[in-house]
Amino acid sequence: MHSTPASLLERLRQPDQQSAWTRFVQLYTPLLLRWTRRLGLRDEDAADLVQDVLTLLVRKLPEFRYDGSKSFRGWLHTVTLNCWRTRCRRVEPPREAHPPDLDSLAGRDEADLLGETEYRQWLVGRALKLMKAEFQSATWKACWECVVAGRPAAEVAAELGIRVGAVYMAKSRVLSRLRQELADLL
Repeated sequence: MHSTPASLLERLRQPDQQSAWTRFVQLYTPLLLRWTRRLGLRDEDAADLVQDVLTLLVRKLPEFRYDGSKSFRGWLHTVTLNCWRTRCRRVEPPREAHPPDLDSLAGRDEADLLGETEYRQWLVGRALKLMKAEFQSATWKACWECVVAGRPAAEVAAELGIRVGAVYMAKSRVLSRLRQELADLL
């Protein structure tokens, strides 16, 4: 379990936070790849663009100030589009599987690319998948069965051979860690 109580974005602003960068890359690479593929890029070009975005973020995120009234996802999407536009302006034209219609792309609302609900579900699911290794299997299962499967704590406790209070504690620990992980990202 991470000992730093600060959110992921706050940890990225601090020097020598390799674990925070690793977590950010694990969380956001699939989303960045999804966005770059929607631009019409082939897989290898999409991966290259994601690397460009991540390289830029290494420079930009330490100075980034999160504004709770705005969307981090929107900012990240804009950064991704700007990196793509920079690539398009280079002498060598981008290799695209099927070029996007630039007029419709420019006018497309970010919500069209990935709705807020879908984004939140995706990000929570991705974070949970990455966090699973941070907890003992009984702790994880107790939380999962209560929260995701919707089973009563007493039933889960009986199945796992633990006290009902331990089930509630497990649920609290996992959900607290999830809130900490995603504090500024949702």
